[in-house]
Amino acid sequence: MILKKSSKKANKYAIMNYHYSKRMPNICCSYSVFNNKNKWCGVIAYGLGASPSIGKPFNLVQGEIIELVRVALNGKQESTSKAIALSLKLLKKHCPSVKMVVSYADKGQNHYGTIYQATNWLFVNESKSSGTEYFYKGRWTHSKTISDLVRKRGLKRDSLRSRKMSGKLKYIYPLNKNLKKEMIKLSKPYIKDLCDSSVNGSTLSVQDKSGGSIPTESLYNYA
Repeated sequence: MILKKSSKKANKYAIMNYHYSKRMPNICCSYSVFNNKNKWCGVIAYGLGASPSIGKPFNLVQGEIIELVRVALNGKQESTSKAIALSLKLLKKHCPSVKMVVSYADKGQNHYGTIYQATNWLFVNESKSSGTEYFYKGRWTHSKTISDLVRKRGLKRDSLRSRKMSGKLKYIYPLNKNLKKEMIKLSKPYIKDLCDSSVNGSTLSVQDKSGGSIPTESLYNYA
């Protein structure tokens, strides 16, 4: 498996075709994933996060913490956990000031972060949301995505079922062992979903099923 820096064109194609959100986040660093047959599998993308205070709970300033915003893969990769690990290794090389990565699992999509749990990320928080999501094309969809569809395609929001958003589970991955020792003090026991046999999270692609609920090799073996 090989990872290379990805283009904006590759990012857009992968996210719009392989990720359930169909929304482009702000991306500052991203990688194309190629399997052992040199077939393109999609992209792994990182961003600075929606809030400039993303690092405040961990005494980190902006630029020292980064968010894994999309894992948009088509299922042709041999191992999702290894792909993420290799991307983290490249991230450390290309962004040496980054000390930690954060990512989220979307409970509204019945995602509990199985891939993070299987690869030793630290679970630190369960957030609740007062926002609204809508049932569109067989899936509960974020209000921002619906707003885009209303504006661009004339979708009738009033015709859709709605519900209060379910919130997200927050995971962190320190990039050095000393910081990990500090962050373990903030971690909490994993929240398990016995019905979740996929690796999908808020960040992950809808087509990727590797890793599963069986623990895979620690990312520290690669990163």
